[in-house]
Amino acid sequence: MSKGSMAEMLNRAMPFMAVTFMQFGYAGMSIISKFALNHGMSPHVLVVYRHAVATVFIAPFAVVLKVRPKMTLSIFIKIVLLGLLELSTVTTMSHIFQLTKPAIDQNLFYTGMKLTTATFASAMCNVLPAFAFIMAWIFRLEKINLRSLHSLAKILGTIVTVGGAMLMTLINGPMLNFPWTRRNIHQESTVSTVHQDPIKGAIMIAAGCFCWAGFMILQAITLNSYPAELTLATWICLAGTVQGTAVALAFEWNNPIAWSIHFDFKLLAAVYSGIICSGIAYYIQGVVMKERGPVFVTAFSPLSMIIVAIMSSLILAEIMYLGRVIGAMVIVIGLYMVLWGKSKDQLPSESEKDDNMELATNV
Repeated sequence: MSKGSMAEMLNRAMPFMAVTFMQFGYAGMSIISKFALNHGMSPHVLVVYRHAVATVFIAPFAVVLKVRPKMTLSIFIKIVLLGLLELSTVTTMSHIFQLTKPAIDQNLFYTGMKLTTATFASAMCNVLPAFAFIMAWIFRLEKINLRSLHSLAKILGTIVTVGGAMLMTLINGPMLNFPWTRRNIHQESTVSTVHQDPIKGAIMIAAGCFCWAGFMILQAITLNSYPAELTLATWICLAGTVQGTAVALAFEWNNPIAWSIHFDFKLLAAVYSGIICSGIAYYIQGVVMKERGPVFVTAFSPLSMIIVAIMSSLILAEIMYLGRVIGAMVIVIGLYMVLWGKSKDQLPSESEKDDNMELATNV
């Protein structure tokens, strides 16, 4: 095999390798963050520390590379909205749950995780590609032709994904008693049932995923007029730090202990999620989105779910339920229908003709 063909293969594989790395990073974040939240860390404070760490980490790279397109009012507003999608308070959600907890995206996700488990939160996040697909369709970032098989696969896959998420939320089924989780069964039945609320947690996580999908779409749109991934990631993290601080102060103003941090899992959660899941991830998804689009980036989230399910069962001794496993399998099937349809978008236009001919023949 020639060097040219090797380089071409590596170039084609890079987007897949990049988003796979992202999912391993998100899987680690789910485990570490869940452990920190279980030990009393405020989800709102975690969001602030996460973005502060990300800003400090990625800003020097943006400064050194000196890739800074002209900042306009339109771009500035988009950056503010990108931060707002993650961190602003959702008043309507507070009325729905009669809680003073939720905030958009990460605040919703961490609060929802606190009400459920790391595995459940990661699995529920698999509705993200469905939301991203619908938004990309609305904003004409995704091609849809109802006469082509691959477009129908993307639509059907989206429906199946949402159905699997609902199945995971509403049906538990019998416990799956693995040897390493038996020590946690009594604790699960006596303690977790008091603190966990899967329905509320699922709605919070789903709302957070909806906002995260909006974030991805807006980031893709912003990159068209501000093509500097590192600089944009730095501005997003800085905006998230400022707005997240305002949100956290509103919820934790009378609880100074919530802001204390030591050399423990709370610090590890902030540093890990800040560097890997904000700084590096924002940059990677920006680069990949410019080439493959936001739907491609979000379609790999089932990999994170599988990693989290294994790690949380082994490390956190979380109880697995048959209903959640079945729902997760349905989600994976739906998502890879979307991924298959999306992959066909990369083929030459002749495949579109073959697709239409095949559909016409079947009809």
